[in-house]
Amino acid sequence: MRLKFRIVTSYINRGIHPTSTSTSKFRAAHDHRRNIYSTARKNPNKPSGNMPETTTLTGDKFDRQPFEALLKRRFFYTESFEIYRTAPGFKGDNRGLFDYGPPGCALQANIIDLWRKHFVLEEEMLELDCTAITPEDVFKTSGHVDKFADWMCKDPVKGEYLRADHLVENVLEARLMGDKKARGEAAKPVEVEDPANAKKKKIKVKDVGNVKLDDAMVEEYETILAKIEDCDGPDLAALIEKYDIRNPDGNGKVNPPIPFNLMFKSTIGPSAAAPVYLRPETAQGQFLNFRKLLEYNNNSMPFASASIGKSYRNEISPRSGLLRVREFLMAEVEHFVDPESGKKHARFEEIKDVKLSLLDRETQLSGKSTPKTVSIGEAVSSKMVDNETLGYFLARIQAFLLKVGVDPKKLRFRQHLANEMAHYACDCWDAELQTSYGWIECVGCADRSAYDLTVHSKRTGESLEVREHRREPLRIEEWQATLDKKKLGPKFRKDAKAVEGAVEALDQDTLESLAKELQEKAVISIPTAEMSDGKTQVELGQDLITIARNTRVETVRNYTPNVIEPSFGIGRILYSVLEQVYWHRPGDEARGILSLPIGVAPTKVLLVPLSNTSSFPPVIRKLGQRLRSIGISSRVDDSSASIGKRYSRNDELGTPLGITVDFDTLKDGSITLRERDSTKQVRASEDEVVEAVKSLVEGAETWEDVTKRLPEFLGQTGDE
Repeated sequence: MRLKFRIVTSYINRGIHPTSTSTSKFRAAHDHRRNIYSTARKNPNKPSGNMPETTTLTGDKFDRQPFEALLKRRFFYTESFEIYRTAPGFKGDNRGLFDYGPPGCALQANIIDLWRKHFVLEEEMLELDCTAITPEDVFKTSGHVDKFADWMCKDPVKGEYLRADHLVENVLEARLMGDKKARGEAAKPVEVEDPANAKKKKIKVKDVGNVKLDDAMVEEYETILAKIEDCDGPDLAALIEKYDIRNPDGNGKVNPPIPFNLMFKSTIGPSAAAPVYLRPETAQGQFLNFRKLLEYNNNSMPFASASIGKSYRNEISPRSGLLRVREFLMAEVEHFVDPESGKKHARFEEIKDVKLSLLDRETQLSGKSTPKTVSIGEAVSSKMVDNETLGYFLARIQAFLLKVGVDPKKLRFRQHLANEMAHYACDCWDAELQTSYGWIECVGCADRSAYDLTVHSKRTGESLEVREHRREPLRIEEWQATLDKKKLGPKFRKDAKAVEGAVEALDQDTLESLAKELQEKAVISIPTAEMSDGKTQVELGQDLITIARNTRVETVRNYTPNVIEPSFGIGRILYSVLEQVYWHRPGDEARGILSLPIGVAPTKVLLVPLSNTSSFPPVIRKLGQRLRSIGISSRVDDSSASIGKRYSRNDELGTPLGITVDFDTLKDGSITLRERDSTKQVRASEDEVVEAVKSLVEGAETWEDVTKRLPEFLGQTGDE
């Protein structure tokens, strides 16, 4: 799956303007944005259901600035090589590269652990760990070398490289903003990242002033913005020339767009004679190992493989923090299925009643963006979703996302439009999560047909087919062409093999028409690869070829499996979940909280001694060891800060539970257990509290269950 980055955001408050950074042609552009954009522009006063205001978990207006400050302050992540950004003479480009800190690493590891249990273990998948370094020939065959590219422009004066479609968008949006201001309407400044200044995160697009545009020009700009994804290099060059599009930073002219392949290229060995690329996805390694996987699975179909690993894309202008980066973690599944089975799934009955929010193709083409809530069983039976296996994985994807903390109201599945899908795909849906950046595609689920196995088999000459014995012999009537090889060799010499290949490639319809032609004219002409004499057609007479309709009995069936591929961008899921679980205490925006589910929270339990009394450390150490022995992570905060501050800063880390050891603990062994979101506490013996923690972490009980059987503690809460 070619994981794309799709944003839907309100730039100039005149309607919805979806944008996408999917790569040109290879990740084909779509007219979903055209429909929504033009509809919203025609109805500027009508609220669009596509992009409601982003809110926190508790419904307050979401402010990205304190949220991202929290993540960086608590070291969930940081820009890579950050201290070098201002180092004298440093010429590196660290954009789109991030390091995860301790809580970020733990959160990512917990998401992956849950993913592995939810898919690999539950679905009995065959997990692979394939190399990220891939020979050029592999990606030539898959199409990446020729087509995995974006168009970029260079500002020759500043030496900056700009992504061409983004450049056109930014400049035209700025002009529309100026028009809006001239009409007396409020307009939000358009900002873009400054590629030349590491200290300054963003720059405002050149303010064109209050310049009113003709209505026809406004409509023209809006049409261009709606169709920008359909533009290739020459189209973008024409737009840049016609509308005098310049670099917003400095207003300098730019050179015509040139293609830029998004893969990182390198070589192997000192000779530098073997080009390689860092993979942009984990899928190809799974396809190339298909035959070994099939043998390992006792030649039994269907089955699924899975792979978790880093992928790399050399983005021209990374932006939006963790959402669009140059190195990222992916988790991908390749479910191999018999195309003649109707792509049914043995466990579909288990999930057929699960309801999903589906933004289908028909709705998008009507210019609307309100999803339909239907059961996956209904969606498959109505053919909204193409087949059971695809539908099964959509339901399983939703279940996984809800487990890691996704708000169901901020989750939808959007179907690719016909011209958006890759040419080999039958159907494709994206799980999109709503964030302050808009609707972000975090999981793609595509029916890739048999494309990948077919092209790799053709290139290598290795069979990537399934060979199955039929339960009953199958009688097949078909046209067959037979060459007289004793005469073929002497006549065509070194071209004989090419002629044989051309005849073998003829399909049934062609053979039928050629049989009639051969009977009537005694000579036929068929296309072939270029011959030694330069010709690409060869004439064969009745003395060399016979074409007849014969009956054969087939006891063994060979076929190339189709592939259903769910592909997860772990970094995008991680960031989107953090946004969706973020909130702050009522009336105090400085007290931010991440209400992460206990299953994925970086640390499960905070251990807090009431004071620095020497009697507390032994008790705390014993508790920590006991929790670790049952696989539960804990963290001690024995700083001199107040209980309230210690709990508050661990609420920011998403720690769901806290255990306080106080002077009563030394007397009777009782301890308090605090729950993050409600701040309520219970008090019981160490054994009872540890058992409650274990039960909560394993999902056997909820906090409400615990409060029903353990007495509430109404003493010092530490949250005043």
